[in-house]
Amino acid sequence: MPHATLEIRLLTRADAAIYRRIRLEALAAHPEAFASTFAREQEKPLPWFEERLTISDVFGAFIAGELVGVAGFWRQDGLQTMHKADLWGMYVRSSAGRSGVGRRLVDTVVAHAAKHVEKLQLSVASQNEPALRLYRAAGFVEYGREVKALKQNGRYFDEVLMKMFVDGSGK
Repeated sequence: MPHATLEIRLLTRADAAIYRRIRLEALAAHPEAFASTFAREQEKPLPWFEERLTISDVFGAFIAGELVGVAGFWRQDGLQTMHKADLWGMYVRSSAGRSGVGRRLVDTVVAHAAKHVEKLQLSVASQNEPALRLYRAAGFVEYGREVKALKQNGRYFDEVLMKMFVDGSGK
């Protein structure tokens, strides 16, 4: 795959079927990394995934026409919180790992956020060192930790809370 062209674009309702496949793959492969679960989302009909692609901006990374990664952007909608957005649902298939896909997805979401909000935030499982390195390299900084944020099969996982000011203010 290193010689194939990487294309990143906003997914649309027409991409719901391929989005559903990669989303379920992500939930099955890394259940500790997501607040949702494979069991919950596998039961959802295709229109549910279409709706997700209309209420959030979800970017897809394609190599040779195959969807190999996704990352979502959701702007908060409260009057006093609409200056913030969340990067969510980040996943890159192992077949595309270490190829720069993750960084390109993050950079795309950051550039998109800079047009719409002042602050971009995310949470990441504390034991996910590759993701933590990626987010730090992209400019995110840790501002807190939620202890026992997720519980999966009786095991707790902490989440590292990270932020980036995309408006250039630095604070």
